[in-house]
Amino acid sequence: MNQSESILDLARRQRLLRAADVRAQGLSPQLLIRLQATGQLQRVARGIYSLPDADFTEHKGLAEVCQRVPKAVICLLSALQFHGIGTQLPHEVWIALPEGTQTPAVDYPPLRVARLRGDAYSSGVVTVMEQGSPIRVYSAAKTITDCFKFRNKIGLDVALEALKDAWRSRKVAMDDVLRFARINRVGRVMQPYLEAVVS
Repeated sequence: MNQSESILDLARRQRLLRAADVRAQGLSPQLLIRLQATGQLQRVARGIYSLPDADFTEHKGLAEVCQRVPKAVICLLSALQFHGIGTQLPHEVWIALPEGTQTPAVDYPPLRVARLRGDAYSSGVVTVMEQGSPIRVYSAAKTITDCFKFRNKIGLDVALEALKDAWRSRKVAMDDVLRFARINRVGRVMQPYLEAVVS
């Protein structure tokens, strides 16, 4: 198998391909451009390639963001949509980055960045493989508490809807919600709402 065939085989397995992925296999990243020029690969975003006939799920944009911004974790409205909680349909991809990280220069899809530090950033991250591409997203319980933490950005009504829907559809356990509420320091804020939902 020559290098071009190896790259195409990798694209079949991984769906989204970066130069770093090709380099890690000991292959030449320059071949990505040649394969695109001959129509064997398509460029889906700057630095990201796929097979022309690759069929993607609804989470293609999230996978692209996670490929292009390695520290990004899908959060808030985008994480609610990913978990099927509430009715929000965000026009941007919401990502969390560690405090002090430079804002990524990604033109598409549009991004909204939330800055978190310490355990608030690193806790509750789940990596889901979507057709060979990793998507780093906060768990449903962590996402609910993030909504209360950022209620001034997204609205208290969105946070309440998410809490009620997640509890009603049994997508969260109260112990997990309480643990992440402590990490996010929103336990007091959430307490009356949690009591109302559980009763």
